[in-house]
Amino acid sequence: MEHRHLGRSGLRISEIVFGNLLYPQDSTPDESVLACLRAALDSGITTFDTADIYGMGRSEQLLGRALAGEPRDGVVICTKVFFPTGTGPNGSGLSRKHVREALHASLRRLGTDYVDLYTAHRYDPNTPLEETVSAFADLVRAGKVLYIGVSEWTAPQITEAAALARAMNVQLVYNMPQYSALWREPEAEVIPACEPLGIGQVPYFTLAQGVLTGKYRPGAPAPDGSRGAAELVGGRARFMRRLLTDEVLERVARLEPVAAEAGLTPSQLAVAWVLHRPNVAGAVIGASQPEQVRENAAASGVKLEPQLMARIDDILGPVVSDGGSDG
Repeated sequence: MEHRHLGRSGLRISEIVFGNLLYPQDSTPDESVLACLRAALDSGITTFDTADIYGMGRSEQLLGRALAGEPRDGVVICTKVFFPTGTGPNGSGLSRKHVREALHASLRRLGTDYVDLYTAHRYDPNTPLEETVSAFADLVRAGKVLYIGVSEWTAPQITEAAALARAMNVQLVYNMPQYSALWREPEAEVIPACEPLGIGQVPYFTLAQGVLTGKYRPGAPAPDGSRGAAELVGGRARFMRRLLTDEVLERVARLEPVAAEAGLTPSQLAVAWVLHRPNVAGAVIGASQPEQVRENAAASGVKLEPQLMARIDDILGPVVSDGGSDG
C-alpha cells in the first residue's frame, strides 16, 4: 500500500481509503462489516472514512471495534458532521453547538479521544460560515481534531472557508467530492480552486456506485442484492437511473479488454484512474465482501500509461458527466 500527502500538510494517508458507508436503515450484519474492515487492515489500508449519519452511529461503532487493537498512531480516522443525528432544532447542521456535540458523540462511538480528519459533510446555508470554521478551529486547538475538510461544497464556498481558516491559524487541507471516470464534475471548478490553496481531493463513489465494476450489463436486470436492484429514493435513485442506461453500460463494457491488457480487473482500472488524476490524495472504496476490499486495494501503486488513460477518455467521453451539460 502506497501513501500520499493530504493536501499541503505533513499527513500521509493510504492511497486506498476504506469508506465504511452504511445507510441509516442498513441491515448488513455486524460480522460482515467487521470482516471488510479486517480485510482493509490486512491489505495495508491505514485510512478509514465514516460519518455520524452512516447507520445512525453504527458505522462509527463498528469502526471503533475493528480498530480497537491497532496502534492509534498507525491509522487515520475520518468522520463527518452535518446531517440530522441529534434531537430538537439543533440536532443537525454546522452550528457551533451541533459541531461540538456531534464530535463528542463520534469520539465515544469510535472509542478514541481525537479524530485525524473532521469533515463538514455538506455546506450549511443556515449557519454563518465564520461560526462553522471557528467551531472547527476550536476543536483543532483543543487537540480533538487534527485536520479539517469539507465534502460536496462549491468552489466559492471552499475558497471562502479556506481564507477564514487561514485567518484563524488552521488549515483546510482536503475536500471529499463524488468523482469517478464517469462523474468528472469536480474538474470544472472545484479542483482548480483547491489546487492553489493546498487542498487535496479524497474522492468517494470512485466506482460510480458499482457501475464501473462491470457487474451491470446492457439490457439485463441488475444483479440481485446490488445497489442498482435496491429500492432507492431521492437523489441516489436519480443518480443510479442516469448510470444504468444501455448507452452507459455499453461504454463501460468496452473498458473490460482495456483493463485486461493492463493486467487489472475493471474495478482496479477505475480506482487507478482516479489515483492518476491531479490533486487526488486517496480514493475511497466501499465493499460488502472482503474479497472486494482486497481486489480494490490492489489498485494502489498501479501505473497507467498516458495512452491507456486517453483510451479510457475516448471510450467513456460521450457518457461522462463533466458539469458542462446535463448529458
